[in-house]
Amino acid sequence: MGIHRTLLRRMFDAAVAAAQPSACLPPHLPAPPKGRTIVIGAGKASAEMARVFERHWSGLLQGLVVTRYGDAVPCERITIVEAAHPVPDAAGLEAARRIRALVTGLAEDDLVVCLVSGGGSALLVEPGEGLTLDDKQAINRALFASGATNAEMTCVRRHLSAIKGGRLAAACWPARVVTLLMSDVPGDDPVDIASGPTVGDASTCADALAILRRYAIHVPHAVLELLESGAGESVKPGDARLARCETRLIATPQRALEAAAAVAREAGVAVHILGDDIEGEAREVGIVMACIARQAGKWSQPFSPPCILVSGGETSVTLRGKGRGGRNVEFLLALGVARDGHTGIHAIACDTEGVDGVEGIDGIDGIDGVEEIAGALLDPGTLVRARLGHQAARQPGQP
Repeated sequence: MGIHRTLLRRMFDAAVAAAQPSACLPPHLPAPPKGRTIVIGAGKASAEMARVFERHWSGLLQGLVVTRYGDAVPCERITIVEAAHPVPDAAGLEAARRIRALVTGLAEDDLVVCLVSGGGSALLVEPGEGLTLDDKQAINRALFASGATNAEMTCVRRHLSAIKGGRLAAACWPARVVTLLMSDVPGDDPVDIASGPTVGDASTCADALAILRRYAIHVPHAVLELLESGAGESVKPGDARLARCETRLIATPQRALEAAAAVAREAGVAVHILGDDIEGEAREVGIVMACIARQAGKWSQPFSPPCILVSGGETSVTLRGKGRGGRNVEFLLALGVARDGHTGIHAIACDTEGVDGVEGIDGIDGIDGVEEIAGALLDPGTLVRARLGHQAARQPGQP
């Protein structure tokens, strides 16, 4: 592995380490209650969050969290359930119902700790009134293929759910609720992380309906009825049932970027953080980043080389044909093509969410959209090797 690839990989590893629950969760443990402690949660990192929580909690507790298939870790007092991501399944539905039952009928002296990370929206699924799991699955698939932003997708989900958009917190009333969030969304708005099950939501059914129409997403009649009638309205900020709720952001993209930047500085390379909330079509963002890199290499504007440009956020992919929509890989391919032969540009684009045990790029547990990889590395020879491989594959007699 070349020196450039090695440094980029070290930076990525540092970003991942900054987002590990073992590092960021213990400082945010709430004070023990007089009553019971119930731990609930959802997300790709929620199982590891649960394990870290119970290791640092000396009192009695019980709970249940739901994570992605393959991401469960052993816990002694908190039950770990696996379900499908990014399209929900029956296991996620059953887990949501069990979680709701667990927090029903609590007392004022009880404490609910909600562990939430990216992916929680698909993993914690309970359809709104009159809707079915099939309805939620179809809409999720359509949203992913539409190119809608994360904020737009979560707005729709909050209004088609019986548990998101503050409804889970309302079910905990009058117990105290402390939500520990690992943000994977641009802007770090708690209402967009796992579609905000424990926070008030200012958006409306009309907003959700407008998004579906904007992207020409066909929905079942039951969905239209729920939104047009206003019956899918979420719990609003200021609702009395949210008065005893507290939200703490324990990990954010910005902190991960700063950890990566520190590695570059220690290596003696200038580093510039461009932003932690970049959005847009992955291929278009890749083209823009390539233009910035080319300008730096040719004219030393806006930065003088050698330097490293770091950014974070959540791009989207509008699926065309039979594509699967891995945003990091699509970003890198677009950047590679737009690099236009420039030999001095190296890049990495990876997902940090849920990453554990970073041994090799193909062994990382973080996922790139729906792909079972975290992302990829790109160097000046990547596209050359890809073209040669494609040509070889087309030769007669080749396996």
